[in-house]
Amino acid sequence: MIYVRRDPSLIPEKVLRVAERAQAQLEILAPDKRSEFIEKKSHVWRGFARYLAKMSYGKCWYSESDCVQSFKDVDHYRPKKQAKRSDTESDDGYPWLSFSWDNFRLAAQRSNQINRDDDTEESVGKGAWFPLMQGSMRATWDDRCLDVERPLLLDPARLADVRLIEVTAEGRMGPTKLCLGAADRTRVEETVKRLSLDLPGLVSARKQAMRLVQELVELLEQKRSAAEISEAASAFITTNMPAAGQIDMLQRLTGPQRPYASAARAQLRLMGYGELCVPVEQAGAVA
Repeated sequence: MIYVRRDPSLIPEKVLRVAERAQAQLEILAPDKRSEFIEKKSHVWRGFARYLAKMSYGKCWYSESDCVQSFKDVDHYRPKKQAKRSDTESDDGYPWLSFSWDNFRLAAQRSNQINRDDDTEESVGKGAWFPLMQGSMRATWDDRCLDVERPLLLDPARLADVRLIEVTAEGRMGPTKLCLGAADRTRVEETVKRLSLDLPGLVSARKQAMRLVQELVELLEQKRSAAEISEAASAFITTNMPAAGQIDMLQRLTGPQRPYASAARAQLRLMGYGELCVPVEQAGAVA
């Protein structure tokens, strides 16, 4: 997971207007008519897919996967209809957010739809799963107090959430040192499980990104060691084997346009080159 900066300037005015008209119609419907109306208007949120993709360079906002051979869903971060709060509790979710693009996240189907972990056979995938933290207020149609809700699932559109999760040395997702207690760690664990972030294919892809970073760093360190032998060796390497190319490549691998950039970041930090990481808050600003 990496921070995605939402940019409304990428969305055509006509697409926004279609969503606004659907919202205005929804607001005046009787409660028992809302669900059917929302289902008939699925084209509204699907119309945002290509613009959400531009915001993340075509990557899933949750997994960072850029697989071009798979469809990606427009996920409602807060479920538009049923919201499962636990294995036994559910409610009618957030129907008033059905056409709100602020609630849309571009999601690979294995993160968004219910499926099974290939290794554990556990049921994973977000689906309608949206629990709140213990003691949190819950927004409703009549009290849309989203600002005080405390979701359990991390949100890639919130920088504070993304700072809680990182790639481990094993290529899996885990909590960062910025997790300040059990509640933060629980949010990370629940997010990893429900968004299918540690499926074998993803772990393998992260490890591949990390190996590339390792190879480039090792090459850089070999040049540095050779340059320290003598002034003549240093001059030769500076002239004939400049390190600028490796440094630039390492930095590009951590930019938001690259798949599994969080894995590249993690490997750079593990090898003591964290200063080369593109700052997370610059996501969306790197071409």
